[in-house]
Amino acid sequence: MHNVIELIRKTDFPAIQRKAVSTIQVNLGYRCNQSCVHCHVGAGPNRVESMDSATMDLVLRFAAQQRAAILDLTGGAPELHPLFRDLVLRARAQGLHVIDRCNLTVLFEPGQQDTAQFLADNGVEITASLPCYEEDNVDRQRGRGVFDMSIEALRLLNTLGYGEPGGLVLNLVFNPQGPVLPPSQQALEQDYRRELAQRHGVRFTRLYALANMPIQRFGSTLVSKGSFHSYMQLLRSAHRVENLDSVMCKELISVDWQGNVYDCDFNQMLGLSLMHDSSPSVHLRDLLNADLRGASVSVRDHCYGCTAGQGSSCGGALVASGGA
Repeated sequence: MHNVIELIRKTDFPAIQRKAVSTIQVNLGYRCNQSCVHCHVGAGPNRVESMDSATMDLVLRFAAQQRAAILDLTGGAPELHPLFRDLVLRARAQGLHVIDRCNLTVLFEPGQQDTAQFLADNGVEITASLPCYEEDNVDRQRGRGVFDMSIEALRLLNTLGYGEPGGLVLNLVFNPQGPVLPPSQQALEQDYRRELAQRHGVRFTRLYALANMPIQRFGSTLVSKGSFHSYMQLLRSAHRVENLDSVMCKELISVDWQGNVYDCDFNQMLGLSLMHDSSPSVHLRDLLNADLRGASVSVRDHCYGCTAGQGSSCGGALVASGGA
């Protein structure tokens, strides 16, 4: 796989300063039951990285000290971590709102048959990957049969109260098929609602339209196809200054499976440590009782992926409609 760090190292991306930490995004490990083309983590069934219990203790301690409101669990497939449920229960008892970034098909993996019920019982918000409402497009990006299994999972979640008005929160995530910006999130959400309801009887809360980041597996694919630089030019030309006010790195920190801390999940995959901008790594234990307000965010050219067009974050678009 091509390493893109040297291709994005030189940048003129604007400086960003942190606010108080409200969200702690935790990567529990890289094991996943899928190997998606657009995955910026490079997760897959053969990955073995996994967070230990001591690091989980640190995460919850740090969350309490920072008075964070949200624990955002990701991976890989976070549900495959053997201590996933224990962490959710402890976080909920601590008053944290928990988000599970779910690929949907994991709900049918061996040993996961009651995971959907567990999530519902504990009021966990689900942000689920469904890169299109067309079967061919999803299976091309994520593997044969993934679309049908995803629809089955969404129907299961609907029966548990997810996606219903006033019910449990079920967000869907769209990623473009290739090196293009996502369309208007608002318009695309209307299409998703209509098509999923009419064809499959599926309901959801919100749609997030996310730009593909030019790093890890997707970045390597761009390099192989000779389209890395043209995609970067697209992102840079579509930069919108007003999106800087809402980028997720201002209030979020990303913690990897070893407890090292980064400004966002993308910087984590690039090894751009919090505050140091490179080595050495900053560990969560070093930040206990720290005040991160005003600290500089480590930026590179890939950051244009978050400010291009309508903007892109873990919570979807940063503005109401797209357009460069």
